[in-house]
Amino acid sequence: MVKRRKPSPTLVSDENPEWTAEDFARAQPAREVLPKLFGPKVAAEMLRPKRGRPVVAHPKSHVNIRLDADVVAAFRASGRGWQTRLNAALKDWLKRHSTGSTSKL
Repeated sequence: MVKRRKPSPTLVSDENPEWTAEDFARAQPAREVLPKLFGPKVAAEMLRPKRGRPVVAHPKSHVNIRLDADVVAAFRASGRGWQTRLNAALKDWLKRHSTGSTSKL
């Protein structure tokens, strides 16, 4: 038998106390409660499974690219989001060197 330890007092929340057996006995499934709170249409949307990333209008393409080590090091040294900044630098270069065929940028 596993002996339960008392929870740390710093982790116990007065606003959201640990559930008791009575709380679990009173609990109802979301599919029964949500239609009463939000209406059937909204509840159906809330309960519909959502999988994967949200669909975006212009998804990015995954590519393998070989860059000079000093270029990668410089962008990485700038911290989190370095790939996004590298993408922005490439977009900026395209805008400055464009022949008009990259109007979506």
